[in-house]
Amino acid sequence: MPGLSSNALRVLEARYLLRDEAGRRLEDWGGLCRRVAGGVAAAETAFGGDPEPVAERFARLLQERVFLPNSPTLMNAGTPLGQLAACFVLPIPDDLTGIFEAVKRMAVIHQSGGGTGFDFSHLRPAGDPVARSHGVASGPVSFIEVFDATTSVIKQGGRRRGANMGVLRMDHPDVRAFVAAKSEPGRLTNFNLSLAVGDAFFRAVEAGGSFDLVHPRDGKVVESLRAADLLDEVAAHAWAGGDPGLIFADAVNRENPTPALGPLEATNPCGELPLLANEACNLGSIRVDAFVRDGRLDEDGLDACVDDAVRFLDDVIEASRYPFPEIEATVRGNRKIGLGVMGFADLLVDLGIPYDDERAVGLADRVMGRVRQRAEAASARLAEERGVFPNWEGSSVARRGLRLRNATVTSVAPTGTLSILADCSSGIEPYFGLAFVRHVLDGAELPETNRRFEEALRGSGAWSEDLLAEVRARGSARAVSGVPEAVQRLFPVASDLPGERHLAIQEAFQRRVDNAVSKTVNLPAGATPQDVRDIYLSAWRRGLKGVTVFREGATAGAALTLGATGCIDDSCP
Repeated sequence: MPGLSSNALRVLEARYLLRDEAGRRLEDWGGLCRRVAGGVAAAETAFGGDPEPVAERFARLLQERVFLPNSPTLMNAGTPLGQLAACFVLPIPDDLTGIFEAVKRMAVIHQSGGGTGFDFSHLRPAGDPVARSHGVASGPVSFIEVFDATTSVIKQGGRRRGANMGVLRMDHPDVRAFVAAKSEPGRLTNFNLSLAVGDAFFRAVEAGGSFDLVHPRDGKVVESLRAADLLDEVAAHAWAGGDPGLIFADAVNRENPTPALGPLEATNPCGELPLLANEACNLGSIRVDAFVRDGRLDEDGLDACVDDAVRFLDDVIEASRYPFPEIEATVRGNRKIGLGVMGFADLLVDLGIPYDDERAVGLADRVMGRVRQRAEAASARLAEERGVFPNWEGSSVARRGLRLRNATVTSVAPTGTLSILADCSSGIEPYFGLAFVRHVLDGAELPETNRRFEEALRGSGAWSEDLLAEVRARGSARAVSGVPEAVQRLFPVASDLPGERHLAIQEAFQRRVDNAVSKTVNLPAGATPQDVRDIYLSAWRRGLKGVTVFREGATAGAALTLGATGCIDDSCP
């Protein structure tokens, strides 16, 4: 595999490599891989195993970048901090002491590199009487601002941006204030916002009926309004600024792996991990394009990687130090892991399949189906060695007649910085642009141009600096005269694709994933609020667990912008 790209080296230097108190670097990429592999494999001793050969296998996976765990594991494994989980959900009770306890716990988690999700639905609405103080409640949105301000102060130790998910039920009386909360530029910049929406709401939309907003404390109806009008309002705000997304709460809880422990009410910051209150999870992603051999997918090689990745993630649960005892108890009781993929757009190109070809949907189903089947088999073998997860009784896994080590095994994460390290496309997303600038690390700009696209242009004999400059300016090659039709077809970017093609890929992956899927439906600047509304309805009908829509140019501060200038190859400064 080629060496680390210039952008990968910049990210590695800024976020992951250990340094001494004077800021001097203590390790390189190889040293990081050995540190992480050794720190995670040390968990083997708890089960009577020899950690050394396992550490060698883990280090090889990381060194070759065919599998990478979530960022806190790369940053903290083998260090005194030792907090390895990426995703946490904390409860928000309807009392001031409990709310600020959650603020404190969020700060501790962010300092260690984790992200947090919260369900604010239990808080009474703004203006509601507060008996103890004889005042009135300020409502969920005001408290989200407190969490947001705290996140800005913490900055996750300076190595990773604070990231949060704020969830509110669609039937909360403050739903419209929540929907509009990020319409003011610069507000709640450390939060993604999502509405938890049930099937009843969408059935009311389809029937042209009303929808009740209910008080979270007593369940009494506060207001009834036309469901379709509320959906229009949500779509208009998402069209303008990207928030809120939707979490399809009934779809999530129909597949709740441990229903006896309570409902799943919130997710991690990017939506791929619905978690119980006081639960955490660790993620890892396999670079699927690394398993292309002679124009075919090396399924045996992929299987072997899944086997090692599942063992790695189960060892992470054992090796990690948890910030609070309630979280440790829930994590160890369920032992959830989330193994997913990255490099899917690269895999399609390497196999000669356009992202908007129906064959791409079939490949998504086949690849993720194989990953899940193999991951469950690997978890079953670990259960034979180490025992099933303690909360197995009454779980969905038990109802399926499976004895697994882990309550969940698969998830699809966005893999932002991990895909930079692995030099592959992010998660299951199409290419955002064939040339773009990635904004990371508190203001750093990383220009990127698609290597495969440039190679295809050269191979077709069409390459020229002028042609590449035009593609850079547009971000897309489609409808650029001079780019051969076959190359245009093979290299769509996100905004070239209709929303339904995005959803079809997400649906194919979701069918094969027991947690959820992080996927953004990117729309061109000319898309309308009605387009957003249609995507919401289609996503619900497809049985997805969530949907996020982002229109090009909708808001400042996007993580990616089209049109990169500068160098193409790894010699760039």
